[in-house]
Amino acid sequence: MPRPVTLFTGQWADLPINEMAAMTADFGYDGIELACWGDHFEVDRALAEDDYCDKHHALLEKNNLQCRAISAHLVGQAVLDNIDERHQAILPDYVWGDGDPAGVNQRAAEELANTARAAQKFGVDVVNGFTGSSIWHLLYSFPPVPQKMIDAGFELLAERFNPILDVFGQCGVRFALEVHPTEIAFDIHTAQKALEALDHRPEFGFNFDPSHLIWQGIDPVEFIRAFPDRIYHVHIKDAIVTLDGKSGINCSHLNFGDPRRGWDFRSPGRGGVNFEEIIRALNVIDYQGPLSIEWEDSGMERTFGAREACAFTKKLDFSPSNVAFDAAFDEAS
Repeated sequence: MPRPVTLFTGQWADLPINEMAAMTADFGYDGIELACWGDHFEVDRALAEDDYCDKHHALLEKNNLQCRAISAHLVGQAVLDNIDERHQAILPDYVWGDGDPAGVNQRAAEELANTARAAQKFGVDVVNGFTGSSIWHLLYSFPPVPQKMIDAGFELLAERFNPILDVFGQCGVRFALEVHPTEIAFDIHTAQKALEALDHRPEFGFNFDPSHLIWQGIDPVEFIRAFPDRIYHVHIKDAIVTLDGKSGINCSHLNFGDPRRGWDFRSPGRGGVNFEEIIRALNVIDYQGPLSIEWEDSGMERTFGAREACAFTKKLDFSPSNVAFDAAFDEAS
C-alpha cells in the first residue's frame, strides 16, 4: 500500500485552517501535518476546550484528510536556544512572556510537554519539532572550543529534554527531531551524540528531511541507514547547491531566495536530492509513515508548487518487491 502523501502547513500558517484544509484536499493530498502555530493546531485550546479536537477531526473528515503528526518546531527551538529578540517573533505571547531568557526556556519546555498531551488528546502519536541548541554558535572552532563546552550542550539536552520526554512516554507519543542546522543535532555524528545523551530512549527519534543534509555534503541515504529504527516521520523537501565561485556554503548573510546564495531550497524534484534512493532506503527499513511535503521554494508560486509536489511524490513512491526478480530461475532448476 502506498504511503500517505501529506502536506506540512508550517509555511501556510498565514491561511486559516478551514481554507488550508480545503486547499490541501484540492491539491490532491491524502493528509495534512498540522503546524502548532497560526490557527492550524493550538495546543492551549486543544487542552482547554472539550470540543477543539473533535472540531478539527470533523474538518479533516469533511475534506477526506488524515493527520498522522503535528509539528512544534517553533516552540521547540526555544527549549535549548540562547534566547534573544528573534525568538519573540516565533513564539506565542504566553511562552515569550516578559522575554527573560530563563523564563522563555522554561515556558517553551512546558509548552512542548503540553504538545504531547494535546497530541494524545487529538489522537496522533508523533510530534515533529526542533530542540534548539545552546552550542550552535560554537560550530567553527575559533577561538578554540574546549570539548567540555560541546559536552555541556548535550548535557543540557539531557537535563531539559528528559522531563519533556517523560511526558511524551506517559502520553504514548514520540518526539521526532528534524535534524537541521541550529539544532543540537544537525548531521549524522551529532544525531548519534544526541541519542547517546538521552540514553537512546524510545520517545526520541528523527523527522528525516534530506534538504538539510545535502547542502552540508551529507548523503541522506546514509542517515537512514544509520538510524533505521529512529525514523519516526519523513519530510519530502528539496534543496540545491548553487556555488558559483563568488558565493559560499555559509551564504554570506544572504536570506533565502537571494540568487547570490550558495544553496537554497527547491520544490521537490527540482533540486539535488536523489529521492529515488531515499524511497528505496525507506523500503529497506520498512518505513510505513507519511511522506509529508514541506514546501519551500522562494522562486515558485506556492499553490502551483504544492500541487506539483503532491503529484511528484505520489508518482515517486513504490512498495518493495515481495519476490526476488530471478526466483523463477530457481524454480526452473
